[in-house]
Amino acid sequence: MQELEQMLGYSFTNKSLLKEALTHSSYANEVHKKEKSYERLEFLGDSILGFIIAEHLFKHNKGMEEGELTKFRSSLVCEKSLSAYARKLKLNENVVLGKGEHQLKGYDRPSILCDVFEAVLAAIYIDGGMEQAKDFIKRVMGEDLAAKKPKAFKDYKTILQEVVQRNPEEKIEYILISESGPDHNKHFVSEVHLNSNVISRGGGGSKKEAEQQAARKALELMGL
Repeated sequence: MQELEQMLGYSFTNKSLLKEALTHSSYANEVHKKEKSYERLEFLGDSILGFIIAEHLFKHNKGMEEGELTKFRSSLVCEKSLSAYARKLKLNENVVLGKGEHQLKGYDRPSILCDVFEAVLAAIYIDGGMEQAKDFIKRVMGEDLAAKKPKAFKDYKTILQEVVQRNPEEKIEYILISESGPDHNKHFVSEVHLNSNVISRGGGGSKKEAEQQAARKALELMGL
């Protein structure tokens, strides 16, 4: 734990928070104890991350319009980026998995690494407060945050949103319609609703990926 804390640049007062942030549900379900998985922390961390990134970009990119800021934020918090940050911090070497998940190399699955990164952020926030959480993000993502433009990333959701916003009365919404498979190999399916009408459907190994694929298919149907 001490070595990992050095990688994170943060020492926990409550070490159990870090343990929880690294525990996958497959392990929690295997052991007959009241082990907590990172799922609740990941839920909180997702929102905290979005706020920290949005606030930083707003303050440091005064010439950027809303659309540019949204693309920039999306490039930083997408699954591909967060899983890369997780590997940089060696979270893939420290995540605790059940036997089946470990055999299937869940420690290298982007969706899991993305969730662990967000869970660790939430753990730091709970343990040390918002300033510590911000410092952590700036340490890990500093170079990308300071960039003048976002990393190349095809954000289909943002592109679709921009298309829809051309007509103020139009509104899109993403609905998760199914979640299947064992913990080590989940598959999610989401629909894109335009004014309550289903226009496309997409699937993937995480909710975020399913929404991206649904948006991609919607754009294809629009000829974009």
